[in-house]
Amino acid sequence: MNNTMNATPIRLGLTYDLRDDYLKMGYSELETAEMDQASTIESLSYTLSQLGYAVDPIGHVKQLATRLVAGDRWDMVFNICEGMHGIGREAQVPALLDAYQIPHVFSDTLVCALTLHKGMTKDVVRAAGVPTPDYVVVHSLADLEKIDLSYPLFAKPVAEGTGKGVSADSKILNVKQLQRVCKKLLKQFQQPVLVERFLPGREFTVGIVGSGADAQAVGAMEIQLQAGADCEVYSFHNKENWQQLVRYQLLEAGPLRAEAEAVALAAWRALGCRDGGRIDVRADDNGLVNFIEVNPLAGIHPTYSDLPIMNAMAGNSYEHLLGRIMQSALQRLVKVQPAKAAAA
Repeated sequence: MNNTMNATPIRLGLTYDLRDDYLKMGYSELETAEMDQASTIESLSYTLSQLGYAVDPIGHVKQLATRLVAGDRWDMVFNICEGMHGIGREAQVPALLDAYQIPHVFSDTLVCALTLHKGMTKDVVRAAGVPTPDYVVVHSLADLEKIDLSYPLFAKPVAEGTGKGVSADSKILNVKQLQRVCKKLLKQFQQPVLVERFLPGREFTVGIVGSGADAQAVGAMEIQLQAGADCEVYSFHNKENWQQLVRYQLLEAGPLRAEAEAVALAAWRALGCRDGGRIDVRADDNGLVNFIEVNPLAGIHPTYSDLPIMNAMAGNSYEHLLGRIMQSALQRLVKVQPAKAAAA
């Protein structure tokens, strides 16, 4: 399928959260850690234009709402908005686009709402038979009394990304540390804490393009922590300083890569993710690969985001990656009538 409708370029809106915008509003560096740099938006706009789309940068959810009320419409929207407020913040743009019957790239409203909550995501994944470490969602310190998991454990906020709330202290060795870390995370992030069995094996992130049965792995990339990094933990500190502290290595074809990709694809399909993203997996003490978490709105900067990095390691261009993502999304466009300029 090409990117035209009756020889007219597809009008492709682009929704995003620009980090600089939120910093100017007074939000902190930590609060804006998941937001995009201007260079990401520039690279996306340029490459999608090169692919033949008529790209219209829109901005964040409130800017989208303003333009929709003003009567603006698009054939499709390329959505990478993370959102700022609420447990369903990643679903806000998809929900708004649904209300106006405008198709969009990447996962739908339900998936974006579900997958931000790491505990509920694991409920679905485990029900589908995908291996994942045992876990408990801690809503208050009183819930700690119900935990019946063997140490070491791992604790992180239930609805954050980019390693926010993850530090060297996230690997929990005893009850006293568990109480201290959970108390801190509950207060700092004002949301539940996911406590799960710590997996001591090798850690990988698997890039995926496509939807459902057509989804394919771009590759499986090992996260190798270097000297000076927080040990055993892919922490916020390690991610923010990845050029000095992390080495990424694409797995060669073989049983381990096949297992990592199979677990990732099984989770991707069970959750109903679409078009492109990443699944993080890690080996347990028996060497078996387990699902850790999913990123249905993966970072997409051409040079420092994991999905484009492994795509490049596999010998493919950034344009090739975006082209594959768009081809997946366009399969839905032909099934939907173009949005009407209905009154708000």
